[in-house]
Amino acid sequence: MSENALGEPQPRLLTGTHGLDEVLRGGLTPERLYLVEGTPGAGKTTLALKFLMEGREDGTRGLYITLSETEAELQSVARSHGWTLDGIELFEMVAEDEFGADHEQTLLHSSDVELGETVRGIIELVERTDPSRVVLDSLSELRLLAQNPLRYRRQILALKHFFARRKCTVLMLDDRTAEPGDLQLHSIAHGVISLEQLAIDYGVERRRLRIVKMRGLKYHGGYHDFTIESGGIRVYPRLIAANHKRSFSSEPVTTGLDALDALLGDGLFPGTNTLLAGPAGVGKTTTAIRCMMAALKRGQKAAYFLFDERLSTLMIRSRALNMDLQPFIDDGLLNIRQIDPAELSPGEFANAVRTAVEVDDASLVIIDSLNSYLHAMPSDKFLVLQMHELLSYLAQQGVVSLMILGQHGVTGDLRSDIDISYLADTVMMLRFFEAAGQVRKSIAVIKTRTSDHERSIREFKIDSTGITVGDPIRDFSGILSGAPVYTPTNGNLMSLEVESETKTS
Repeated sequence: MSENALGEPQPRLLTGTHGLDEVLRGGLTPERLYLVEGTPGAGKTTLALKFLMEGREDGTRGLYITLSETEAELQSVARSHGWTLDGIELFEMVAEDEFGADHEQTLLHSSDVELGETVRGIIELVERTDPSRVVLDSLSELRLLAQNPLRYRRQILALKHFFARRKCTVLMLDDRTAEPGDLQLHSIAHGVISLEQLAIDYGVERRRLRIVKMRGLKYHGGYHDFTIESGGIRVYPRLIAANHKRSFSSEPVTTGLDALDALLGDGLFPGTNTLLAGPAGVGKTTTAIRCMMAALKRGQKAAYFLFDERLSTLMIRSRALNMDLQPFIDDGLLNIRQIDPAELSPGEFANAVRTAVEVDDASLVIIDSLNSYLHAMPSDKFLVLQMHELLSYLAQQGVVSLMILGQHGVTGDLRSDIDISYLADTVMMLRFFEAAGQVRKSIAVIKTRTSDHERSIREFKIDSTGITVGDPIRDFSGILSGAPVYTPTNGNLMSLEVESETKTS
């Protein structure tokens, strides 16, 4: 049961397609006629077969009437998904022998006779089998037989009233062969589900769906990404952060380094996101992993979404820095997912994050890096807006999220392809600087919305023992601007040979 637009209880029929019922906020209204439209290959047949299989699970009879595909082709589609269509009536409206010369019309135009015969055949078939769920595939055949819009509309209306009297829930499939802008079917159908298949410049094609209309029912509007996998269609509902809230503790958690906690004020706060920005090789990933290690050692779960480097490289490098991740993976506390952005849509990525948080109970999420995420999907508009929604969702779930952003250049004026610092609750800047003929590294917190953070810049180093954060740097100015000036006072730079007393293992 669900509610309609007036708030009244309304029974629903599940479609059986993963995620689509969530988009529909419960399913379809029974005993109505629905239009499923999309170009060939968009997934209409797969969705329709799953709809009939869901009815079979409930003990109701299903009927698939095909005007274009053969029964063998439908069985082949089902086998590709590991399905069986036993218990579902499959009927080819035009048998193979009807294309012979004996069935050709000579006195009348073939469409005048065949249209009436086809519609009568559909009616007789439904009366004989008495199904509760019906799929009619496809309307393009009826449109061609009708020859003109008026006859076509009248035949569809006649079928609609017939199905309503029989108390059938009907999916009519259409492959969009009508003239552009023809909305005849939209006005007749109780609801319209539109499937799209988009070809991009590089990578796998992207698919998305939209509920064009659904009379009397609330649903989640907009476009929702989906994929066709073995087992059917998987829809990834558009993330709406406001719909996902839960209570959580707001007490800060340590990064595992006392000096880094001091920089941040009190550490990292649940429900906040932190941006680590800096040039390549400065230590952004290592710093994020050190913060994650502290959470793992507390027994919390973490999810790491790796875009840039290979998983094997990350594991070897972390082990060399005394931060072995394998034991936490073996214990089920850490899940590292190697992301191939060319094969992943933004909706699918957001769904993966939701699964990590809601199913795997991850309390810390790392996205490494935003550069790859944003640049690998240039054909997808509004990625920054989707990222904003994703970060809002993580915040309302009480998750500590760390985002890594690489900047162009090594020293001097560093630039980013896109500025999303305004989305972050905390921004940490990591920089190179030179002193006494050696390349050194600095870290500073330039923004935090949760505490009164330290304004100083600290030096840090990365070696086989991990990360060591030193005291505030007093001898340099202009480090963040990329043009440091040395003004010696007490010489408080870190020794490259002697370990600092501020290091926390």
